[in-house]
Amino acid sequence: RFGTELARRLFPVVMISGDEPLLTQEAADSVRRIAREAGHEEREVFTADRSFDWLAFGASLNSPSLFATRRLVELRVPSGKPGKQGGQVLADYVVRPDPDVVLLILLPRLDQQSLKTAWARKVDGAGLVCRVWPPTRRELPDWVSARMRAAGMNPDREAAAMIAERCEGNLLAAHQEIEKLGLLSGGGRVDADTVAAAVSDSSRFDVFQLADAVILGDLPRAIRILRGLRGEGLEPPVILWAIAREVRTIARAQSLVGQGRAVGDAMASLKVWKSRRPVIQSAMRRMSRRRAHELLRQAARADRVIKGAVKGDAWTEITGLVMAAAGPAVERAA
Repeated sequence: RFGTELARRLFPVVMISGDEPLLTQEAADSVRRIAREAGHEEREVFTADRSFDWLAFGASLNSPSLFATRRLVELRVPSGKPGKQGGQVLADYVVRPDPDVVLLILLPRLDQQSLKTAWARKVDGAGLVCRVWPPTRRELPDWVSARMRAAGMNPDREAAAMIAERCEGNLLAAHQEIEKLGLLSGGGRVDADTVAAAVSDSSRFDVFQLADAVILGDLPRAIRILRGLRGEGLEPPVILWAIAREVRTIARAQSLVGQGRAVGDAMASLKVWKSRRPVIQSAMRRMSRRRAHELLRQAARADRVIKGAVKGDAWTEITGLVMAAAGPAVERAA
């Protein structure tokens, strides 16, 4: 529906709300493209942090541009809550928006209570609101299949299911796999054997190899792979997801073992693939439950930096997490 509405006309204000990085980014890119095609050549980006001057922002919205007649103004609200003053500025503006401005508001996923606030209702009434919902685990193979067909491939169901299982719900990771497969396979028909061969024949560094190196404590290899992934243009959220997923699995397995469960039963209940269990079990011997939780807190901070909620550099945070998790300072489990 979002793409259809955008194709019909350019709205004065568009609000995109969601926590799925790939879909949110693609929705925002659609707005940017359509605004640019409509002559909004100047782009201004604002991030509403704690020190944000909402009154100055409101004045900027209503001031004519010095460089172009039409503008795209992006407002990023990492907290999802503009507060009383910010809400009032937005509510006042959307009642009489500048015809030469497209206001794009980017927020994390809003709950029902936030959507019922006065400013959100006025934005909805004046423009277009897109709530990004990622596909469910059951829907993911169909989503992968559709993306592969859009990229010029003709996948069978097993091939799409294999990619969906490999990425376990992370759409950015799935997108990367699909792009890589398109380059390596040359398009056309794609079956499970094609996927397996493309993965095994690829000489590119793999985010899953990085996660293994991290949790097994191979710091030199982890840093080498991390540099390769960065050079290939892999997005920080994909790397963070892969590392945090493994550490979270270790912490959960250790908790179950602490409750008296056998290691094999614990990993089976967490749906760890049989081929992955030796790696996870080895990492459990190396990393204590307390250390795993410390690393998850560090990963949570990296996530906030990536999303713009906390100031910092995403790659610095990712590198610090890799060094903390893979380095020799990680304490051994008792």
